[in-house]
Amino acid sequence: MATSFPVDQIKVLLLENIHATAHEVIRAQGFQLETVPGALKEDELALKLRDVHLLGIRSKTRVTERALAEARRLLAVGCFCIGTNQVDLAAANQRGIPVFNAPFSNTRSVAELVIGEIIALARQLGDRSREVHEGRWRKVAAGSYEVRGKTLGIVGYGHIGSQVGVLAEALGMKVSFYDTGNKLPMGNNRPCPSLQELLAKADFVTLHVPLTPQTREMIGAAEIAAMKKGAYLLNLSRGNVVVLPALADALRAGHLAGAAIDVYPEEPETNREGFTTPLRGLPNVILTPHVGGSTSEAQAAIGREVGGTLVKFVNTGATVGAVNFPQVELAPIKGTDRILNAHRNVPGVLRDINRIVSEHDANIHSQVLSTDATLGYLIMDLDQDVSNEVKKDVAALETSIKTRILY
Repeated sequence: MATSFPVDQIKVLLLENIHATAHEVIRAQGFQLETVPGALKEDELALKLRDVHLLGIRSKTRVTERALAEARRLLAVGCFCIGTNQVDLAAANQRGIPVFNAPFSNTRSVAELVIGEIIALARQLGDRSREVHEGRWRKVAAGSYEVRGKTLGIVGYGHIGSQVGVLAEALGMKVSFYDTGNKLPMGNNRPCPSLQELLAKADFVTLHVPLTPQTREMIGAAEIAAMKKGAYLLNLSRGNVVVLPALADALRAGHLAGAAIDVYPEEPETNREGFTTPLRGLPNVILTPHVGGSTSEAQAAIGREVGGTLVKFVNTGATVGAVNFPQVELAPIKGTDRILNAHRNVPGVLRDINRIVSEHDANIHSQVLSTDATLGYLIMDLDQDVSNEVKKDVAALETSIKTRILY
């Protein structure tokens, strides 16, 4: 299908060593592809975005309002990871830029790491390994336990949390979970009515929640004090969910027997920078550099998932899966032109657009509109002979943010 904008002029910028599977998906479309191995600072990113149509990032790049203000041609942002808090989603929404992520592809990798760390904490493997590397032989059984029969408390029972529960149950653990929504339990996993009840009975607590105003610092001194003495805390979700100084105090006091932390409130933007945390040097604490989803399998799957989503958006206008945008998808109709329009969500916009179509004696073959609190997004298939005139007049509406003819 011919497009109104030459595909070989669509510029794609991928940062932070995004997997080659994404490169293959994008190059197969004939798009121009530029890759940068690391993250870019705000000034560098703003300069780069001036002539970029698609941006792909991972977790270290911060896509700020200022950077987006320079991105006059930007159509969409792809986060090749689960989280999207590194993007100013509201600013992107206001500019008609959908942001996509990969909510499923690294689920198994994170879940497996959680299970591995539960066993490692129960056996103090990090400490024993370090001691042998230092030339010390300390063969002890005190403080080491089997995980079979222990209770795992899962906070956040989404894609990752529920899979952790399935794997833990296979090890013979008792699994309870707490989630703010109603979730279907997997296997013999059991819901808990409150976070406090879960904390009080779990031997291991693992966190799998997004960063929201409600989850920010949800595990602080009071919540840690409510945990069982000798319990373990794992966080592979978001760095600001746990108050790390409070966790360090509980570990030093012996209230908790160990912890595994993969995410931090502030993380280096490159592998060359130094790093510090209140948890460094504490016994039976596993610290990893945000590698929960860093497996070859997960990165390859993420590259295909997000790369494919971006290509589908460019080729059809579909926004299903966008985290900051109305969800719209419409099958192409042969022999028509497709107009995409993002506009301010105020009364009368569809009336004005349909009036323009009527004035040009155009026939609408299909039309889908979806809105959120601030933005409306319309896909409309029209007769080909009048689409340019309709697009020009729709774009001129005071309410229009971004309008283009797709094909």
